[in-house]
Amino acid sequence: MTASGLIIVDKPAGWTSHDVVGKMRRIAGTRRVGHAGTLDPMATGVLVVGVEKATRLLGHLALTEKVYEATILLGVTTNTDDAEGEVLSTSPVDVTADRIMAGVETLTGQIMQVPPQVSAIKVNGERAYKRARAGEEVELQARPITVHAFDVTGIEGPSITATIRCSSGTYIRSLARDLGAYLGVGGHLTALRRTRVGPYDLGLARTIDQLAEQCDILPIGDAVTAAFPRRDVTEDEARVVRHGGRLPAAGLGQGPIGVFGPDGELLSLVEEQGRTARPLAVFV
Repeated sequence: MTASGLIIVDKPAGWTSHDVVGKMRRIAGTRRVGHAGTLDPMATGVLVVGVEKATRLLGHLALTEKVYEATILLGVTTNTDDAEGEVLSTSPVDVTADRIMAGVETLTGQIMQVPPQVSAIKVNGERAYKRARAGEEVELQARPITVHAFDVTGIEGPSITATIRCSSGTYIRSLARDLGAYLGVGGHLTALRRTRVGPYDLGLARTIDQLAEQCDILPIGDAVTAAFPRRDVTEDEARVVRHGGRLPAAGLGQGPIGVFGPDGELLSLVEEQGRTARPLAVFV
């Protein structure tokens, strides 16, 4: 039987996140596989894949912050805000480094961001990218996101490289588009590599070829301990958890908390609400 846990994949360019899931189903020998946080086909890097019971962790892991290495080309806009789309306009680029840094500053912190037209956001029940590809002008609402850090690492002509640490739900394509718009020349994303999702980074990641040779699965208990606060309970408390009951709150703060039994087995994820801790997912 396939062990429950996470596989940290270094996604290759040209693959969809769904392609990776399909391949991992064959490698891991189970259909119970999913992923947290979609990467566009053009992007590479950390894709967190859950196997067996760990698929129930994925919705919670997707809420963590992420880190990317991005390359932005100024002077060219596309209909997808990345290099995969059709060119809409071109402009000569004559901007100073100071002006670029001023633009970056406007895109740092808590901001409102309009997702790309070609995105998986649903508009009236249909994915935005389907409507956009059918020729519709899709009007997407701005959403609150947080860009914790937008560090420019290089400027070479119209090309900018940067490391970006941001909240879940942030579109790096939109940051490229909006930086170009601020500078008055347009811009789009030409390369993207995700280096970290929550506590899982490239140091843990394996390529598809490496996983085909040896499928390294991070055990579900270790995965939870790395991502969330840990709470160890008594046998009496463990019995309550196993039956989906609530525990008294332990003051461990907001967000998911991993609950472990006296033998070290992961029992559940809980969330504290007032004086109680309610179960989010039970694994036993």
